[in-house]
Amino acid sequence: MEEQNSETRRNRGKSSEDEGLFASAHEQLKLEEALKDLYYLLSRGYPMKSSLALSANRYRLKTRQLLALQGMSCSEKEIELRKTKEINSSELKGKTVHLDGFNVLILLETLLSGGYVFKGLDGCYRDISSVHGTYRKVNQTETGLIMIGKLFESLEVEKVIWIFDTPVSNSGKLKVLCYEIAENHSFKWDCYLENSPDKFLVQEQRLVCSSDAWILNECAEWFNLGAFIITTFLEENSSDSIIEFTLL
Repeated sequence: MEEQNSETRRNRGKSSEDEGLFASAHEQLKLEEALKDLYYLLSRGYPMKSSLALSANRYRLKTRQLLALQGMSCSEKEIELRKTKEINSSELKGKTVHLDGFNVLILLETLLSGGYVFKGLDGCYRDISSVHGTYRKVNQTETGLIMIGKLFESLEVEKVIWIFDTPVSNSGKLKVLCYEIAENHSFKWDCYLENSPDKFLVQEQRLVCSSDAWILNECAEWFNLGAFIITTFLEENSSDSIIEFTLL
């Protein structure tokens, strides 16, 4: 049992209950119908909390299904707002990009581990992993960091700035790892720890990479890094663990 738990910590893959919650056509249909209802309610001004509770009761959704549903949903106005600020990969040349560090890295770790990720109505991919106040490096961490570095290098980005949460344990160790990888691969990186990274990222007209809903609503401009990585590098290998519904 101890060996199995240790292995689980070395990857950021599927929870033991995820296959039962997301793999079958029946469960995916429930999630799709709940997403339709939630989109309808949010687009008419109903608050997320009560709308999510209504969907949970109607479709008898479990906690992890609710996390996925919340990540996929947003209102019609939010979709329109986010699209007006989204830039494409051809516009990144010569720019400085600020990364919502844990948000970006954990999504990629989850993908590389074969964990489930969910495409939102706004086009962003989100995971249902959580660091619970403490970040732990997994087998896929360095691979993910190098993949991101090479991607931005190929897009001729001027500089990448990683922003990590100071309150999260081991964020300092991750900062050191980022600088080590940058030195080994000649990546143009900086890495900072912030007490309020979300607020920092939306200031001063920064170009950001994140799938956090509040950041996307408040930032000046953003690039959909998760979607670009999936469609460019990982879609065929990760198709079984990527869940998306076409509602709009």
